[in-house]
Parts: sequence; structure tokens; C-alpha cells
Amino acid sequence: MTLGLVAALAGLALLDSTSIGTLFIPIWLMLTPGRLKLGRFGVYLGTITVFYFGAGVLIVLGASRVIDHLDSKIALWVQLVIGVFLFVISFRFDGKKKPGTGKWQERINATGSAGALAGIAVLAGVVELATMLPYLGAIGMMSAADLPAPQIGLLLAGYCLVMIVPAVVLLAARLALQSKIEPLLTRISAWFAEKGAGLTGWILGIAGFLVARDAIARLFFL
Repeated sequence: MTLGLVAALAGLALLDSTSIGTLFIPIWLMLTPGRLKLGRFGVYLGTITVFYFGAGVLIVLGASRVIDHLDSKIALWVQLVIGVFLFVISFRFDGKKKPGTGKWQERINATGSAGALAGIAVLAGVVELATMLPYLGAIGMMSAADLPAPQIGLLLAGYCLVMIVPAVVLLAARLALQSKIEPLLTRISAWFAEKGAGLTGWILGIAGFLVARDAIARLFFL
């Protein structure tokens, strides 16, 4: 495990932290009318974190089996192709297209029980997993690095925790400042509803650069 790999994974995790499931649904929970209930917030964030960790473990197991049958340099070339692909498709996301978040907000406002919130967390994870290409790129980097299983598990856990850091920071600010921070949360939510597609393009572009840079560094400079 190298410092460069850890830094790249941390960067990808912060990019993933801006998704609907890890940031904007928590913001909508904070904006739900009535008293902020920490238990509901904890159930949601805990469920989605465990979901992503479990999904990551399953994907790593599958990726490791494939990479075991490939030469290490071939695996790195595959990683490079994935990085370039992510960068290229980032230009296809129209910044003027709205992501359509209204249904998610309606579900949040209508949800009362912890079980229902956990269900929303799993649903958000399932819907987003196929489009969370930074996470899939990070998993590819871990697998190609030929790390032992305990290190991969530790990196996956750290990745999933970093993903929820912005939401936890905003929660702390919401608790400390109470209603004073609500206008900021409302502006963030409105901004995402307006610029979400463009943000996705930027995320994919940066993720593609990080994944490709890691492959190039290990192919030609290490």
C-alpha cells in the first residue's frame, strides 16, 4: 500500500461523497419540517455506508478473480483504459439537464419510520451503484495493486467512511447553528437540482484522471 494510492482513493471517496445518496438525501433529512431526529439520520447514513462497503467487498472478490488470471501489466492497462473512458464520457453530461430530484425529496418527507429510511438508503445505493463510477474505479485500483485481503478491507471501510464525512460535517453544523444554517442547506439543495448533471460530469472527469494517473505511474514510473 503506497501513499499515492491512499491519496487517490481519498480523492475518489470525496468525489463520491457528493452523490444524491451520500450528501443530498442527508441534506433533505436535515430540511424535513419538524424537529431534527438524530436517530433517523443515523439509521440512514449507517445503512448506506454498510451497503456500499458490502457491495464493495463483493465487487472486489469478483475483480480479484479476474485479475488473478491476468498479467499485472495487463491489469494496469485495463485500469488505464477505464480511467480514459471515465474522462471521455464526462463530456457527455449536459450541465443544463436537471437530475430530477423531486421524487427523492417526496419520499424523504413522507417517511416516518426507521425501517422505511433504511429501505430508502438501500434503494438509493442500488440505484446509484451502477453510476458510481469513481467507486468502481477505486475498487479496480485496489484490485490491481495486488494488496492482501485485510488491507483491501481496511481501504474499503475507510473509503466508505470518507464518503459520508461531508454529510456528518453538515449535520454537526446543523446541530450547532440550528435554523441559522437552513438557508445554506436550501441553497445547496437547489443548486444540485439545477446543476446536478454538470456536477456528475466533473466528478467522472476527475475520477477518470485519478484512475488513469495511478495506472500510468505504476506502468512507467514504478
